[in-house]
Amino acid sequence: MRVAVIGAGIAGVTTAYELARQGDEVTVYERRGSVAGESSFAAGGIVSAGHIAPRVLPALGGFGGWRALAHMPWLWRWWRAGRPAVLAANRRALQQLAHASRERMLELTRALDLEYEQEPGLLVLLRDERDLKAARAPLALLAEWGVAHELVDAARCRALEPGLAERAPVHAAIHLAQDGVGNCRLFAQQLKTQAQRLGADFRLDAAVRALVPGARPGVVDAAGRQREFDAVVVCAGAQAAPLLAPLGLRLPLLPVQGYSVTAPLRHLDGLPRPGPRAALIDERMGVTIARLGQRVRASGCAELGGKAAQVELEPLRRLYRLLEEWFDGAAVTREAQHWKGAQPALPDGPPVLGASGAPGIWLNLGHGASGWTLACGSARVLAELVAGRAATIDLERYSAARLR
Repeated sequence: MRVAVIGAGIAGVTTAYELARQGDEVTVYERRGSVAGESSFAAGGIVSAGHIAPRVLPALGGFGGWRALAHMPWLWRWWRAGRPAVLAANRRALQQLAHASRERMLELTRALDLEYEQEPGLLVLLRDERDLKAARAPLALLAEWGVAHELVDAARCRALEPGLAERAPVHAAIHLAQDGVGNCRLFAQQLKTQAQRLGADFRLDAAVRALVPGARPGVVDAAGRQREFDAVVVCAGAQAAPLLAPLGLRLPLLPVQGYSVTAPLRHLDGLPRPGPRAALIDERMGVTIARLGQRVRASGCAELGGKAAQVELEPLRRLYRLLEEWFDGAAVTREAQHWKGAQPALPDGPPVLGASGAPGIWLNLGHGASGWTLACGSARVLAELVAGRAATIDLERYSAARLR
């Protein structure tokens, strides 16, 4: 089959690889000059099947005043999806996809000998007894689902992460040994190379103007040229909305803007670099801190809507404060790099995977902040569906029809 993939973020690159691997002739269209250049560029790096759930509303920025009013339809759908039965079903669906995705990522890592600054281990930090009490329900779900985990006290937490600052407010933590961290952009670049070896054609700086559904769906490029394929898979994140709207597909995709601060770790002769060994999540603050090679990255502080170019200072200040609170003096902050990017989310949490309803058009969209965690599993599912095979997971919670 001749298949077009629209978008070369982590979802698009993994999808292109899986399609090429099964023998399809793949053409990838990406409006940027490199892969993983937008939402996948400098996100947190956490890969976790144990700590994944339908997105909660961000505690910072964007949610308030006129900005909140602008997103009331989306917020209403988000509220409706919070009903216990719906929330439980969506949480379970995400956990299953995340588990399958992690297993596929490990398979690819071993088979292709990939190195992308990956480290195993994730600590979900609990600041006090209140946090510990709030964690009881998630812990019960982890036990119910058979997810390997360990509730550890402060002493064990510091043994697992000896670089934690003395004043760090750690009371307990959930240790997820099978989860971890990795450089999403580096993974995407390496998998792109592997996809090219299988024949995939990556067309960078190649924006797509329109999609043409049908038995032979088409892609119209920026110059107005149309090319036909056997299938078109849309992995374009926030840029998918204007492409799908003319087809009658108005998905409630909301760009949730995330921030990150990435800085070199301080080096002292004769001593190991300070900072985290792997990955941590400050559960109360909704911030992740992760080691990426010889750097540390703090990320979080999302805001609803907005534009990536409009950088607010307070979220960045908050990331710096939390980085110092947990790993005092570990980062060379004067050399830090800042990033803000959109992570398009759907109000009920799960992404859209599968047929769009328009002939020949397929979707792999709406992963929110979990795109890195869900990418490999989502790509595998899409390749199976395009090839006419049954998906290896139940797709009821991932259909576009649920959002109409």
